[in-house]
Amino acid sequence: MTGRPVAVRRGASPAALLLVVAAAAWVWLVTRWGTQTMPGTMGLALPAFLAVWTLMTAAMMLPATAPVAALYARTITTHRTPRMAVFTLAYLLVWAAAGLPAYALAAGLDRATALPAIAGTAVAAAVFALNGVYQLTPLKDRCLAKCRSPVGLMLRYASYPRPSRDLRAGVHHGAFCLGCCWSLMVLLAAFGAMNLWAMAALTAVITAEKLAPAGHLVARAVGLTSLALAIAVFWLPALAPGLTGGSMTGM
Repeated sequence: MTGRPVAVRRGASPAALLLVVAAAAWVWLVTRWGTQTMPGTMGLALPAFLAVWTLMTAAMMLPATAPVAALYARTITTHRTPRMAVFTLAYLLVWAAAGLPAYALAAGLDRATALPAIAGTAVAAAVFALNGVYQLTPLKDRCLAKCRSPVGLMLRYASYPRPSRDLRAGVHHGAFCLGCCWSLMVLLAAFGAMNLWAMAALTAVITAEKLAPAGHLVARAVGLTSLALAIAVFWLPALAPGLTGGSMTGM
């Protein structure tokens, strides 16, 4: 309740399982896509895009969610493994649903790559600016506070009726996580949907925001950096290879 990230000292097996799932997702992404930087929808139809999107979000979000899952697991006294599976699947279901607007956005951005180079650069600047502004809003602060100090959420979840508790808890926490991180995920439109370096960097940012002692300051620093990128991209279009067709190699 103090605003500090939760520290889990025991019952960490659920956290370990989530880390294993995240690691498996990373292995699949690396072996399947390698170092490719794909624009927009990656040439995929909606069902395939949603499947890949869900794996991407599992790889990027579960490491920062593992401590919350471990804390929730400590409130479960019976059938812990299947109930934690429901909690995790419900959490990922929120991110899978977010793949629908993500696909629509990606399809629109696919068209931007066919426009003159300056148009792609302008779209990239808008993407960076959007994230930069959102990172500094009270809504971002509120969602991040819930993710960093979820004890109040645990008390809320304890009031849920038993049959649907794990499903509702996973969806509720997933909604706060989505509110916290959606603009960071939009940055993948600029960096490239399968830019593994960008995904790794964003995963580190998301984890630091939620778990580091000064995570709220990390969020603000990322917001200011993103605003700076919105200006810099006009001079360095390769900062946004997903929209400008450039390359970040050597930058």
